[in-house]
Amino acid sequence: MALKPATPIEPYEDLLPELDMLLIMTVEPGFGGQSFLDIMLPKIRRTRELIKKHGLELWLQVDGGVSASTIEALRGRGSRCVAGSAVYGASDPAAAVRALRTQAEGATGKASWACDH
Repeated sequence: MALKPATPIEPYEDLLPELDMLLIMTVEPGFGGQSFLDIMLPKIRRTRELIKKHGLELWLQVDGGVSASTIEALRGRGSRCVAGSAVYGASDPAAAVRALRTQAEGATGKASWACDH
């Protein structure tokens, strides 16, 4: 399931056990290169709390405006990140992927919420 920025998670709490993955959009969907919406951080936190409350191994993913600078803001939020423009707009996409992966693994590898999928 994917949720746009203005769509709250709370009305979908009862559906969480039925999902394998939940994608929270951190930009309005439609085109790449948009800036990450910091106002989405509390929604990501609330979603992780609901997942924990129900004891789920639900893959929480964030998409939109993910870059080297925004991955830092996502540390400890319990989400996987999708990066588009930060990779495909880079002069060396492979290096961009390696750098983003290193940053993300630094956060997720130590997290108590991390799962195997």
